[in-house]
Amino acid sequence: MLEIEKQLQKKGYKKIAGIDEAGRGPIAGPVVAASVIFPPDIKPFIFKDSKKLTEKQRKELFYEIKEKAIAVGIGIVDSSVIDRINIYNATKLAMKRALEDMKKEFDFIITDYVRFEPYPHISLKKADEQSLSVAAASIIAKVYRDEIMKEFSKIYPHSFDKHKGYPTKLHKEEIQKFGITPIHRKSYNLGIQYKLKI
Repeated sequence: MLEIEKQLQKKGYKKIAGIDEAGRGPIAGPVVAASVIFPPDIKPFIFKDSKKLTEKQRKELFYEIKEKAIAVGIGIVDSSVIDRINIYNATKLAMKRALEDMKKEFDFIITDYVRFEPYPHISLKKADEQSLSVAAASIIAKVYRDEIMKEFSKIYPHSFDKHKGYPTKLHKEEIQKFGITPIHRKSYNLGIQYKLKI
């Protein structure tokens, strides 16, 4: 889980930031990116993709990551911006905001299959399974976004605390029943007929 970081360290890079996002697939809510820098002597402590962890495990690791990291940054881009600039550009904007939020210098970035010019970076498929810092960023982003969606479930009649905005059967039924909300991504093909209630 640290092979990528070690290879980069041998090339002289010391402050390596891993970046990942949560929320590209949902039809509602923001996209959230996180960036994490660990000290060079960090030992592996994450051994699963964030999607394979339980919510409880992710929450526990969330706090452990924040304790062990040199820096953690979070970037959020809401649904209205996603509709305006598209999800790919919104993801990169969230990543940029996450880097800025760290308020720490970095000399190299590892991303999960997202080209990220002009920053010095390496873009790897399934980076969260190869890089500890990316795996950590994935967990931070997922937990943070889930908490945002839980708060939205208190405002709107949709069960955002359960489906987190993903196009599940329950979510589609709720759109049919309640219509869409201001946090739904209007540029997405929702895949069903709905009554516009904003």
